[in-house]
Amino acid sequence: MAVIKHNESDIDLLARLMRAEAEGDGDLGMLMVGNVGVNRVRADCLDFKNIRNINDMVYQSPGGFEATQKGYFYQRARDSEKRMARRTINGDRFHPATNSLWFFRPEGNCPAQWYNQWNSGRFKAHCFYSPSQADCPTVF
Repeated sequence: MAVIKHNESDIDLLARLMRAEAEGDGDLGMLMVGNVGVNRVRADCLDFKNIRNINDMVYQSPGGFEATQKGYFYQRARDSEKRMARRTINGDRFHPATNSLWFFRPEGNCPAQWYNQWNSGRFKAHCFYSPSQADCPTVF
């Protein structure tokens, strides 16, 4: 059962975001980006109080994703990415992005904190950051 409301257009949009942000990190990396996106829709806290759907999340500015803000959000979603988007919308979670609201690709090691949020781990090129349960209980 889905953890957020969606339609087929939302599936396609999330799948495109996953591909644009993490295709180089493989399927698991893209699934983790999907986790972050779904978490942002669920969050209702911190920078995500006005994010109510996938479209709001994908195009959030400021505070959104580099892919949509820096012009590399142009490739279509393939069937494999759409299947992965459905998995994250249906509640599949992958560590270290399980409860994460942020990720980024640093030049070196992951900082312990990023914008006052603690590092929950790294997968390949990306570091993931999660709020505390007290700050954002809806993503837990």
